[in-house]
Amino acid sequence: MAARSPFAWPDLAPSGWRDTFDTLHMWTQIVGKTRLALAPMENHWWQVALYVTVRGLTTSPMPHGSRAVAVEFDFISHELIVRADDGAGHSFPLKAMAVADFFAQYLGALRNLGIDPAIYASPVEVETAIPFARDSKHASYDAEAAHQCWRILLNTHRVLKRFRGGFTGKQSPVHFFWGSFDLAATRFSGRRAPKHPGGAPHCPDWVMVEAYSHECSSCGFWPGGGETLQPAFYAYAYPEPPGYAQRVVEPTTARYDSKAREFLLPYAALRAASEPDEMLLRFFQTTYEAAADLGQWDRAALDRAG
Repeated sequence: MAARSPFAWPDLAPSGWRDTFDTLHMWTQIVGKTRLALAPMENHWWQVALYVTVRGLTTSPMPHGSRAVAVEFDFISHELIVRADDGAGHSFPLKAMAVADFFAQYLGALRNLGIDPAIYASPVEVETAIPFARDSKHASYDAEAAHQCWRILLNTHRVLKRFRGGFTGKQSPVHFFWGSFDLAATRFSGRRAPKHPGGAPHCPDWVMVEAYSHECSSCGFWPGGGETLQPAFYAYAYPEPPGYAQRVVEPTTARYDSKAREFLLPYAALRAASEPDEMLLRFFQTTYEAAADLGQWDRAALDRAG
């Protein structure tokens, strides 16, 4: 067995992460809203997500008339980079700064390239939504903590890509949703779902109706935030089939959280495992099986044999 990389599954220390999370969440929402403004609509809002790269998170190419533009958070050199397909570009350092200052610098970088998207300038899916231009509260950036978080996203991406290979039905890319600040992959049964009730803070209900228009099983990683700050891997089903909460899944350190209505595997439990990738793969697989078996999915048609 190959030796574990020293970069694999690093610690995400709450002492350096709490305030950085709150600030970085707002920064990714600002950049993510550029995709919302420029990219054409796709089912389940897939066009708005960011993607993990070997250095951070990217929008991937976004259309702007006949041009293309991409924005990347680089968590190795710690800079925000805006590039256009004609070779033009602009960057600025990622460092401790207020969300309002980041917002102003970012819009300035876009305008220098002749890009002025109509961005809804306030956050979503958070309890307290301070307009970006007025947010001086969130102003922290611990470079090491941001780098560690990206490393975890990169490692999770690796396992989720393996997991995707076992399914031949409709499924999402492995992508990062900036509204909830999580890396996710979703499988679909092929059937429509009951209308989602919505209820996400500062987010219209019709957004969730589109996101959950079809029956699904979703899993991913959330790096923690708020008061508890416990980073965890998660899995849930919509609609949740009867018996889902009582289903036994692997590993034994995973549990069903009745408030969140999802299975959670604490990140700390994964770090303590001798084979963390295999543990995580089993978590994703057994929670999918819970959703698919109890929801009576046609697994013979959807699962890849062998």
